[in-house]
Formats: sequence, structure tokens, C-alpha cells
Amino acid sequence: MNTTRMAYSDIKVIGFDADDTLWVNETFFREAEQQFANLLSPYETINKIDQELFKKEMDNLTLYGYGIKGFMLSMIESAIEISNGNISNQSIKQILSIGKDMLNKPVELLDGIEEVLQNLSTKYRLILCTKGDLLDQERKLKKSNLTQYFHHVEVMSEKKKEDYTKVLSHLDIPPREFLMVGNSLKSDILPLIDIGSQAIHIPFHTTWQHEKVDSNKLDSNQYLTLDSVQKLLDHL
Repeated sequence: MNTTRMAYSDIKVIGFDADDTLWVNETFFREAEQQFANLLSPYETINKIDQELFKKEMDNLTLYGYGIKGFMLSMIESAIEISNGNISNQSIKQILSIGKDMLNKPVELLDGIEEVLQNLSTKYRLILCTKGDLLDQERKLKKSNLTQYFHHVEVMSEKKKEDYTKVLSHLDIPPREFLMVGNSLKSDILPLIDIGSQAIHIPFHTTWQHEKVDSNKLDSNQYLTLDSVQKLLDHL
């Protein structure tokens, strides 16, 4: 983990991830997974249900994309398969309720995030770069009351280096002038290093399995890792 001071003198634009960087997200998915597993427990073990749901999510990712709605559909498909088609209509309704409850969750900002955005927005142009369902992410941003700090909002279907290159080109931002802040090494850090930008990793206490990378294969000298968003102000 690299926590030493790095040079950011060329940075003019800072991109922020949303889920688990600005506000809590993965915690709600974990809670929903637990509810789903309990519901399906008459048919299979909790561990097996978790494995089958994750596999179904990965199979559906290119079709449904990221977000709660795709997660709901994957839960329903998994329930039908795990139960061999014996899942009741009432249980399907319960699964839909789990998803709807997620969509209606209040936005829980991470500690200090508004203070940090308020400070940085006076010195840099801030943009939001997030994955997920467009409607859901727009809804969460509105609930967060953070819209005023961002010059641009980009909801991306993927966060690979070619996706970031496209966004920066569209916004006329040279890669060397761009810094990305996020909780995912896979989506927020490594692609930016690959295109010549800079990145700051702020881990969240829970990471979705799909976003995990082998940290032993990383060169942590290429990016900064901080344990809280407030510490951004010590470096920028």
C-alpha cells in the first residue's frame, strides 16, 4: 500500500466513483443476498445459494448490465433454477420486494464526503464517473444533494481503459490532467494508470467479488491509497 505523497501539479479534473466512494452501496447488496439466501434455504445450503446467485449475475452481466434491476432478475432466475421450478408466486413477490426496497433506500453519504467535494470543487473541475443503471444512479445522485459539485455526470456501462479514454476524449481532458478517486482497484484505479492518468484508491470495507483483484500482482507505487476520503485534502 502506497500512502506517500505523490505529485498532482498537472491535475485539473478529478473524477469520483459513486457507489462505496460517495455513498454506501455494497452493504445493501450483501443484506439483500442474505435475505434471498434465507428465502431459498428450504431448497439448498446458504453457501450454494450465494454461489449460484453470483454465477447467474456474471452470466447476465453483458445482458442486464450493472445495478439493482439486473440483480433482481438474476435473483428470480436463480430462485427458479435452485428450486427446480417449485418456487411459489409469493416467494417471487418477496424477491421483487427485496429489490424494490433496495431501490428505495435512502442515500447514506460516507463520512466527510460533502466537505471534501465542497473544498475540491473550488480548485478543480469535478466529474462523476460511475457504473450502474442510469435511472437508479440519477435517483441516488439527486437524493444525495451532491449534484452541485459536479460539472459532468457519466454513467458508464463498463469501466475499462477504452471506456475512460472515450469519456476523457469527449470532455476534451488530456489523461495527464485527470485524477480518478474510487474504491475499486479493478474499475477505478488500474484502467486509469493504463491510459496515463493518476488514481487514488480509497477502499470500502466490503468489496463485491467481481471487483476484487490479486493485490500481490499490483504495483502500488503507481497509485496512492488512503483510508478515508477526508485525507484527500492533505494531498490535493
